[in-house]
Amino acid sequence: MLLLLSGCGSRPELPARSAAVPVGADLSGRWELQGLNEETNSRLVEPDQGIYVPPAGSIRRDQMPERSARTKRSKGPLVHLFIENGRALKISQTAHGIFVSFDRSVVEEYTFGENRVVSLGPIEAQRVSGWDGLRYIVETMDDRGTVLTETWSLKDAGSELVREIKILDGEKELYSSRQVFDRT
Repeated sequence: MLLLLSGCGSRPELPARSAAVPVGADLSGRWELQGLNEETNSRLVEPDQGIYVPPAGSIRRDQMPERSARTKRSKGPLVHLFIENGRALKISQTAHGIFVSFDRSVVEEYTFGENRVVSLGPIEAQRVSGWDGLRYIVETMDDRGTVLTETWSLKDAGSELVREIKILDGEKELYSSRQVFDRT
């Protein structure tokens, strides 16, 4: 009985994603955010939930304090800390993953088909990434089960890059953003 009860309290695991790169799926290039104001492409669903996404270039990981004031005991989701933003992106794609440079200051590396634990100071989260057709999807789940989903895809014959960001707490949407970048 104790074993049964201990299984009920565990958080779900993220499903694995495909490592196979579909034919024609190449996100490589230099990209510039459309519009003058990034906030015009963002929508904060419930601001009182404590979700804050810093503007592009305002905070870099190397400028963050050694230990965050927010710990695993704090209220609210921590997965938002894993969102990077930028007006200018450079994406390099290899046979096994992509590197995304945000405003030439922060580089994120994603391995196709990855399933690993990522950390930011004391905060740890499960991350999976991979392909769903021509869309590249990165999902990051914090210790409470809140999920950050980033979807990257091309449109208009590869002249535009679309990045969609969502944070879900179960079925409840806490944050959503759609950013469109032009190839430069």
